[in-house]
Amino acid sequence: MTKKDIVIGLTNPKSPSNVGAVMRAAGCYQADAVHYTGVRYANAAKFHTDTKSASSTIPLVNVDSLLDNLDADTKIVCVELAEGATPLPRFQHPEKAIYIFGPEDGSISQEVADRADHVVYVPTVGCMNLAASVNVLLYDRLAKSDVMDESEELIRSSRDNRNKLKVQASSVPA
Repeated sequence: MTKKDIVIGLTNPKSPSNVGAVMRAAGCYQADAVHYTGVRYANAAKFHTDTKSASSTIPLVNVDSLLDNLDADTKIVCVELAEGATPLPRFQHPEKAIYIFGPEDGSISQEVADRADHVVYVPTVGCMNLAASVNVLLYDRLAKSDVMDESEELIRSSRDNRNKLKVQASSVPA
């Protein structure tokens, strides 16, 4: 069985471009899997914005329930603009989690939120789209992590092959 420390759960997503962008974020931030419920995405599935082909290495799995078959030590974290939720900047990420996001045109069910270990929100004015929310959440997890790769090799292997930009020591403000 594969390691599933970071799983993204999507509640009945409708937009193939959003799911493609979620897959790209999952690849960039090294999530282990993306699970989704519902049939709307499957009816329109085409990875329009999964330009790094993350879907070839990260499982994208249709499930009946995002809460079924979780390891006992997996924390359920709902990400939603919900009254009483914790602002993301104040949240400490668990080591092993499924992050559940609501659909583009609705919210996470009360039943799922009631089973969550944590409910967090991104303190924005207005709501972000699904893919943007996943990117912000995964970036926040990385930024608060102590296992961040800060190497020049990561930069070279991650950037576009036409990007050869280097910062000269004299151009960095003191």
